[in-house]
Amino acid sequence: MRTGVFFCQMEVSRNLNIDAIAKYSANLPDVETVQILRSGVPPEIITLTEQIRSNKLERIVIAGDMPGYFKPVFTRAMATAGGNTDEVRLASFQEHGARGENAMDRAKAIVACTTMGVPFPLAAVPGGNPVNHATLIIGGGIAGIQSALEIANAGKQVFLVEQTGTIGGHMAMFDKTFPTLDCAACILTPKMVSVGQHDMIRLLTRSKVIAVSGKPGSYRVKIKQSARFVDVNSCVACNQCVEVCPVKVKSEFDAGISLRKAIYIPFPQAVPNAYLIDEKSCTYITSGGKKCGVCVKKCPKECINLNETDHNIDIEVGNIILATGYELMDVSKIEQYGYGVFPNVLTSLEFERLTNASGTTGGRIVTKTKHFNKKTEKEEWIFSPEGIPPRSVALIHCVGSRNKKYNPYCSRVCCMYSLKFAHLIKEKVPNVNVYEFYIDMRAFGKGYEEFAERIKQEGTYIVRGHSASVAMNNGNMVVRGEDIFNDRLVEFKVDMVVLAVGLIPSPSTEELSRMLGIQRDNDGWFSELDYNGSPTDTDKGGIYVAGMCQAPKDIPDTVAQASAVAAGVLGSLTSGKGIGHFSSLSLSEIEAKAKTIHTI
Repeated sequence: MRTGVFFCQMEVSRNLNIDAIAKYSANLPDVETVQILRSGVPPEIITLTEQIRSNKLERIVIAGDMPGYFKPVFTRAMATAGGNTDEVRLASFQEHGARGENAMDRAKAIVACTTMGVPFPLAAVPGGNPVNHATLIIGGGIAGIQSALEIANAGKQVFLVEQTGTIGGHMAMFDKTFPTLDCAACILTPKMVSVGQHDMIRLLTRSKVIAVSGKPGSYRVKIKQSARFVDVNSCVACNQCVEVCPVKVKSEFDAGISLRKAIYIPFPQAVPNAYLIDEKSCTYITSGGKKCGVCVKKCPKECINLNETDHNIDIEVGNIILATGYELMDVSKIEQYGYGVFPNVLTSLEFERLTNASGTTGGRIVTKTKHFNKKTEKEEWIFSPEGIPPRSVALIHCVGSRNKKYNPYCSRVCCMYSLKFAHLIKEKVPNVNVYEFYIDMRAFGKGYEEFAERIKQEGTYIVRGHSASVAMNNGNMVVRGEDIFNDRLVEFKVDMVVLAVGLIPSPSTEELSRMLGIQRDNDGWFSELDYNGSPTDTDKGGIYVAGMCQAPKDIPDTVAQASAVAAGVLGSLTSGKGIGHFSSLSLSEIEAKAKTIHTI
C-alpha cells in the first residue's frame, strides 16, 4: 500500500533524533512520502487532502509521542480524498517505550511495523528462558503484600524485602479509607499477619537489594539485611526495654508529630511484632559501647544484642516485582504555605496520624500547644491529648502537584483524601468551619463523586481556586486565595491548615532503576512496558511494577495492579518459560518478525 509517514511531535524528545528516524522511514517499502511537522500544530485539511491525492496515498502513518492528538485531522483529510479512513495508523513512541538507550532503534521499529500494518506488540516478542519458581518482591506496602499473598497462596516461594522494621507501608498510617470510610488497619493488618505466618513467604525486614545479576527466569540477588539488635523469634514485646531507654526521637510512623524511644516497635500491630533498635540514636551504639546499654540488662528474655552486625543474603529468583511506593515531596520548599514556620500547618500524613485513634492524641483533632522541654530548656510546640480543638480548618489541594515549578503531574489521591479529612473534622469537632480550596475536583473512582457531594452537604465550604498564601495577622493564621466561581479574592481566619502534598517516587527508585536497567518516566516513576496493553510489565523480562512506584494511584487501583502482577508471575511459572528482555530485541529482529506477519 502506498504509504505516507508524518512525524508530529508535540515537543522535542531528548532521546530521539526525528530527522534520522524520518530518513530511515523514507527507505521502507511502500513509503512514498515522509514529512516532519515540527510546529506541533495539525496541518490544514485542504493542504493534507491535496498531498494524499497527489501522492496517491492508501495508508497514512502518524508517528510521534502522542500521535492520537493529530489523528482527527488526518482522518478527515483521508475521507475527503476518498481514501479508507481505517488506514490512518498511529506509531506511538510513548506507548511502546521508545526511550532510554535504545530509543532510536525502538522508534524505527515502531514506524516499520505501522507502515506494514502490523501491531508492534505482535512483532516485538522476545524469546523465553526456564524460570526459577521463587519470586522476589521489593517493598512491603499494600502492593507488595497483595502480590506476595497471591503468589504464595499458589504454593510458590516468595522473598519479601522491606527497608523498614515492619511491613504495611503508608496504608498502615491511615485512619480511614475513602469513599467507604472503612478502617484502614482493619483491611491491612489481617493481610500483614498472613504474610508473617505464611510458610511460603520469607520476610526480610530492615533489608535492601544491593546487587542483581543473571537473566530473565534466573536472577541472582544480593540483599543486605541491617541488624535489628533484637532477636525477632525471642522478643515477646513486653515493653520493659522501652521503659528504661533514656533516648527520645521523632517517630517516623507518626510522621514526626510524636516521639519514640531508641528501642521501639514501629506500631502496635507491626509485623514482625518485635522491637528493634535505631542505631543512629542509640547511646550505646553511637558511643562505641562506652555508655548506656541499660535495655540489655532489663530484657527478661535476653534477646537484645547491641553488638549485632549487618549481613548479606544471596538468593536466586525467576521474577522480581517492584513495589517500592512513594514519599511526600518536601513541602518546606513552597514557602508561601508557612510549613515549618507556623506550628499548625500540617502535611496530609501528619494529619492522618493526628486523627488516627492509635495516634499521639488518641484520635482527638487538636491544635498544637507550647510545652517547656526541661532537657533543652526551650519551649516546643507539641500535640497533646488535652489540646484545644480548632474552630476553623483550611484544606489546601494540589500543594506541589500540577505545578511546573515542582511536580507537573496530578497526584490523583489528594482530592479524595482531603474530602475525607473534611468529613473527619466535621465528625470529631463540633461547630467547626472547614474551608476546602481546590483547582479541579478529580473524584474519578467508584462512589467518589457521590462522596464529594456528601461532603458538600455536610457543610464544608468548597472554594474553587488557588490558595495564594498562609500568613499571620494579629496573632491569627489567615489563608488567602481566590474564588473563581464568584470572581473574588477570599480571606479566612483559621486555626489549622492541612496541605495535600504532592507525591514523589521513593528514594530507592533511582538506585533500583540503575541496578535493574528499568526505565523511568520524566517524573521519576518506573516506566511500564505499554501503558495500555502491558501496564505491569517492564522492558526487562521477569521484572514487574506494582502500585505507586509506577505512578500515583489509590488503594483499590494499587491492589488491582498488584493482583495483576501476581497473575503475570504465576502465568510465567505455569508455562515454565519466562519472557526475555524486550530491550534486547534488535531493530532487525523486529523488522524480520513484522515482515513475516505481514506476508501471512
